[in-house]
Amino acid sequence: MSTITNYEKEVVNQAQVRRATVEFINIVNDLWYDKSIELVLFRNPLVDKRASEVLNLIDYAKEFVAKPISISDALEIAKAIQSIDLPPSKLDIGKLAYEYHLQDDSADKVAFVKNQLKDATQAEDIQPKDVVLYGFGRIGRLLARELMTKMGKGSQLRLRAVVTRGEINEAVLEKRASLLSIDSVHGDFLGTVQVDVDNNALIINGTTVYMISAGKPEDVDYTEYGINDALIIDNTGAFRDDKALARHLVPKGASKVLLTAPGAGVPNIVHGVNHVENNPDKVDIFSAASCTTNAITPVLKVLEDNFGIKKGHLETIHAYTNDQNLVDNMHKKYRRGRAAALNMVITETGAGKAVAKALPALEGKLTSSAIRVPVPNGSLAILNLQLNSNTTVEAVNAIMKQYALEGDLVEQIQYSLSNELVSSDIVGTTAPSIFDSKATIADGDTIVIYVWYDNEYGYSHQVMRLAKHIAKVRRYTYY
Repeated sequence: MSTITNYEKEVVNQAQVRRATVEFINIVNDLWYDKSIELVLFRNPLVDKRASEVLNLIDYAKEFVAKPISISDALEIAKAIQSIDLPPSKLDIGKLAYEYHLQDDSADKVAFVKNQLKDATQAEDIQPKDVVLYGFGRIGRLLARELMTKMGKGSQLRLRAVVTRGEINEAVLEKRASLLSIDSVHGDFLGTVQVDVDNNALIINGTTVYMISAGKPEDVDYTEYGINDALIIDNTGAFRDDKALARHLVPKGASKVLLTAPGAGVPNIVHGVNHVENNPDKVDIFSAASCTTNAITPVLKVLEDNFGIKKGHLETIHAYTNDQNLVDNMHKKYRRGRAAALNMVITETGAGKAVAKALPALEGKLTSSAIRVPVPNGSLAILNLQLNSNTTVEAVNAIMKQYALEGDLVEQIQYSLSNELVSSDIVGTTAPSIFDSKATIADGDTIVIYVWYDNEYGYSHQVMRLAKHIAKVRRYTYY
């Protein structure tokens, strides 16, 4: 009889939990669309999430900080945030709940939240920035999705146009719309995409985005489309050095350039590590480096700052890319001509050297190589490092967890607690580095660590973070 009674209580409890979760989701979305206040849970997005997704994030938060964080905590703190007059901001409700549990749990939540967010009133006003995507491939379309999903009230980055080669006609627009709407790796776009043939445009979530045809960067006058002072995000890979990228600044209406690949003669930035070293008021052209560089550099910075690195080797197990052949055929590089979905392919990577552009202390200390493997997305970097001092698995994991919880790298490092983590699990992760705490190896001064990364989605979010820095539209954040 007691078992049945307990079961009935569980049924009632889960219904209450679901009801609270739905109420929480409604507040999250109201804050975002009404006030441009974005709530995240230990940097995981909450806008437009389902109840089951939110509850899974709550479970992760509870285990991550070893505190009894519940949906009730999140709901009450969200209500407190809703009751306060705040500027557009990005607030980590997981961190707020964690800090609340560190204090007197009986304290008034509104007073607590007001105290924690008191600096928000000093936030500077930001002016929205027009954005043009030059190219519309894998990264370009993910950026378009995120730019439109995170549009809110349009107070930050505004996607105004996409530039591609070739004729723009109804058939091309339909294909572009389809590729944006449906993705074999990342699923359906959670929004609407319509074709406007008369204006050569896509209507994304009700907003016009012009599709412009241009043979070269100089051919476009962006002001003809009502676009001014725009940030051009080049995701074609065709222009890789300062002189070539400067061509994007020739047209009217363009003012800044961001390359989504390693660049020569321009600052190579890993956001969170070295972005503040280059003032957007003085620098016009930036590179967001590579997906692998963005994955390993935050983790290497933590290790260098806390243990010191003598030397090491990076091996990246990388998803195949569009550069490889679908079936065996000619290719200018060795081995990459073999069928990508059937072979593991040894190739080169410049990530070991590229790290030094963001972390000069590691100049000449890292070697690197890569293996392309038959998965379409989701990669793994294995770092075999010799440190300046002896350490343990526990010490390495503890310091990495600390940086994932607080500090300048919380957006970059996600700390995994799972014993069952595999590559498909990390697809859709916004952090560029997922530290696999269960795989760490330490032997004296030698360690081996495993860093997973979504080489498309996680990298795209690093590009977005850097774009906001360049455009000077970063809101007040509480992490």
